Amino acid sequence: MYQTPSHDYEYELNKDLNFSAAHHIPDELAGKCARIHGHTYFVNMTIAGDTLDNLGFLVNFSAIKKLIDEAFDHTLLNDHARFSDLPPTSETMAKTIYEMVSEYLVTLDNQPVCLQVFLRETPTSYVIYRPKEHRK
Repeated sequence: MYQTPSHDYEYELNKDLNFSAAHHIPDELAGKCARIHGHTYFVNMTIAGDTLDNLGFLVNFSAIKKLIDEAFDHTLLNDHARFSDLPPTSETMAKTIYEMVSEYLVTLDNQPVCLQVFLRETPTSYVIYRPKEHRK
């Protein structure tokens, strides 16, 4: 369904989720996006690894959903500390979600990795963030 990077891990997990949030791009060059407006963001993330945890999970789906929902759902993204240097564009959102998920995954004993984050802001616009270290 999604473009996924090639890898040699035994397991690949994809998690879909969505959240509603508002944002603005504080620059007149952003056009209409300079005004506060909202989206229902759709996210798909690809997580991979070779080892399952003691419950047979690569990663618990609900833990990933909770992580993103608690941070972003029904918020003004510009107020989030992670966007103090760059505005919350689709591109910076996708990278931020990748970083948040990766920070969580390194705490797990089985050490899965996030390979990519797909973020759809509108029905016709999406971004895929893939870190260079996972490219083959």
